[in-house]
Amino acid sequence: MPSERLPAAVGPYSLGKQVQFANGSLLAFSSGQLGLEPQSGNLISQDVEAQAEQAFTNLKNLATDNGYDLQKHAVKNVLYLVDMADFAKVNEIYKRYFKSDYPARTCVAVKELPKGAKVEIETVLFKGN
Repeated sequence: MPSERLPAAVGPYSLGKQVQFANGSLLAFSSGQLGLEPQSGNLISQDVEAQAEQAFTNLKNLATDNGYDLQKHAVKNVLYLVDMADFAKVNEIYKRYFKSDYPARTCVAVKELPKGAKVEIETVLFKGN
């Protein structure tokens, strides 16, 4: 699931993988998206809100560039925060991308994230046939 509007992977992994079932339905898994600028591959800012906005933009671009609508097709999201005190701030950004019929979601605090990021998000997308 490559996309020209995304930063390159920061390790030996794919940005996402898609599976097609015999009935034509599609299931896609994204790798975690950080708040990295696509051109430079660097964090957009040290600010958690700016990082969250960029991470969600990256996730939306990955979905869109592969034929999915993030709002319509996301069925499960996982958020990783370095500081759970940022939960409310990230939720405000989250609500800009998911407005209703919210996907299932897990949010966990972690010790650290790649490149010193403060937030990471991954999603599972489903498109029935």
